[in-house]
Amino acid sequence: MTHALIRTALPLLAATLVAGRAAAQQTDPRLERLDAATRPTVAALIDSARTALLPTEPLVQRALEGATKRAAGDVIVAAVRRLAVDLGHARDALGSTASPAELSAGAAALRAGAAQTTLTELRQARRGLLVVPLAVLADLVASGVPVDSAAAAVLALAGRARDADLIEFRRAVERDIALGAPPAAATAAAVTAADVFVNAGARQQRPGRP
Repeated sequence: MTHALIRTALPLLAATLVAGRAAAQQTDPRLERLDAATRPTVAALIDSARTALLPTEPLVQRALEGATKRAAGDVIVAAVRRLAVDLGHARDALGSTASPAELSAGAAALRAGAAQTTLTELRQARRGLLVVPLAVLADLVASGVPVDSAAAAVLALAGRARDADLIEFRRAVERDIALGAPPAAATAAAVTAADVFVNAGARQQRPGRP
């Protein structure tokens, strides 16, 4: 009886595994928007990312963005490949437990010019999710703040500041830049102001301390 069960179970198990692999390798129907020459290469890149346990939705969205903009096929492939590499580097820096959202934000920060060591230091400095700190870092660089200044500022605040504090810090920097302040100086001033605010908030939460 046992041998009969084994003879029945093994083919079923093999069929299940084959079906699972086939389902994983199915091309996302949204990629039909790509031209016939570009689609297989992009699909292969996405399959490779999936095998490497990297998030694939950002890659699909990058390809679709290129299709919407009517970019050439080789440009779309290069953009998807570059993002896949950045996602891999983000995971190397943030660790295997990083969420897909963190990896996407980390890839954006790396693309902006942040070093992998900065991402690792952020992981060590902050217990919670890093999506907002990484997004703020990328946004600061996009606003013209030198990447070293942006990284130092976010690292200085990330360990104690809440997400809302970091978002307000970014807004303060952007306001000062819009008013004509040099980006690095605006960042330094905003860090000082945010640091005072964060420390004041911490004291209010511990009323028994001086």
